[in-house]
Amino acid sequence: MDWLQLFFLHPVSLYQGAAFPFALLFNYLCRKDSFSTCARYLFLLAGGGALALAAMGPYAALVVIPALCAVALLCSLGPQEVHRWAFLFQMSWQSLCHLGLHYTEYYLQEPPSMRFCITLSSLMLLTQRVTSLSLDICEGKVEATSAGIKSRSSLSEHLGKALPYFSYLLFFPALLGGPLCSFQRFQARVQGSSSLCPRHSFRALTWKAVQILGLECLKVGVRRVVGAGAGLADCRQLECVYVMWATAGLFKLTYYSQWLLDDSVLHAAGFGPVSGQSPGDEGYVPDADIWTLETTHRISLFTREWNHSTARWLRRLVFQHSRVCPLLQTFAFSAWWHGLHPGQVFGFLCWAVMVKADYLIHAFATLFIKSWPGRLLYRTLAWAHTQLIIAYIMLAVEVRSLSALWLLWKSYNSVFPVVYCVLLFLLAKRKHKFN
Repeated sequence: MDWLQLFFLHPVSLYQGAAFPFALLFNYLCRKDSFSTCARYLFLLAGGGALALAAMGPYAALVVIPALCAVALLCSLGPQEVHRWAFLFQMSWQSLCHLGLHYTEYYLQEPPSMRFCITLSSLMLLTQRVTSLSLDICEGKVEATSAGIKSRSSLSEHLGKALPYFSYLLFFPALLGGPLCSFQRFQARVQGSSSLCPRHSFRALTWKAVQILGLECLKVGVRRVVGAGAGLADCRQLECVYVMWATAGLFKLTYYSQWLLDDSVLHAAGFGPVSGQSPGDEGYVPDADIWTLETTHRISLFTREWNHSTARWLRRLVFQHSRVCPLLQTFAFSAWWHGLHPGQVFGFLCWAVMVKADYLIHAFATLFIKSWPGRLLYRTLAWAHTQLIIAYIMLAVEVRSLSALWLLWKSYNSVFPVVYCVLLFLLAKRKHKFN
């Protein structure tokens, strides 16, 4: 499986690991009175530039250029129009880069450069930060600097006002991964002295390291099992269900490990939860709640918790501003943001239908299943079905190509989403009659 090897040989974790000691160094320097606020912004920006060059090579220009253009838009446009233009520019630039990947994969039939894939991933995270900041300015949560920039000021004053924006868009702890950090939180950490640099709990960082090590060891074992068995092209009947479940488990383990590493780098740099704040509070949202993701029997809850900060960003950016079919629009935009590969379009639209079905199924189950044994049986069956549907969606999104998607579609695995589609149709019709 070439696509499987491409996914698991991704070197982002190596670069994130290399950034970890510099994150600790930044946190240490912040305790020095001589380390000014401007020096902190420059340190984060210089670290982002160095990390971009190391991980992306010449493709780093594809991230730096839109960051510069985004800062120019943020500093020149008014609060009411900045979000629209920043969103259109950023998504247009990202879409053009994704078209380059489509051209390489589907027209030239060549494997894409790993550095280019890292660049696209970083560009997607940059889109999150640009649109989050532009929304903050539009909603009045962040004071716009456009008036100050337009006034007659020296070049150094202009650069001083633009530096926090540019540093936020390219600061190295979040350049290659990590939960979305708002500009208010970023600015408060950089400008504050005591809140930015709390004494790290050695136990907390050690526990994250133990979790990452355990996930990596488990991933090696699962990968050997998947590699030794049949693939989707060779499996027969119910064997395909096991292949799908095991392969999706391998994807999830990789995501969990990477998210924990990204979170550790942010925590080491001082951008983790502050004292007295739990990880679930408004200001800090970790991406991986492994226990909830692996035990929930609700697809809707899995959707809200999977890559939690991105889910909240999509809800704020699309769902809350959509008047017609907000759920479908949110998942359609997610497919666009990911690159509009065939498997991604199918997978995200299927995911939207599954979430809609989950709401109706759970509502009717809560209404009609009253006994304790019945509820236990329902939760058990719903949990198994949820895990299999999520595995189906995950494979569709990750394999991306039409040929691999066809292998998945014609296997026995398609029974699981079809069951939810039938239940959605029947329960929606019954709900309409009841109303």
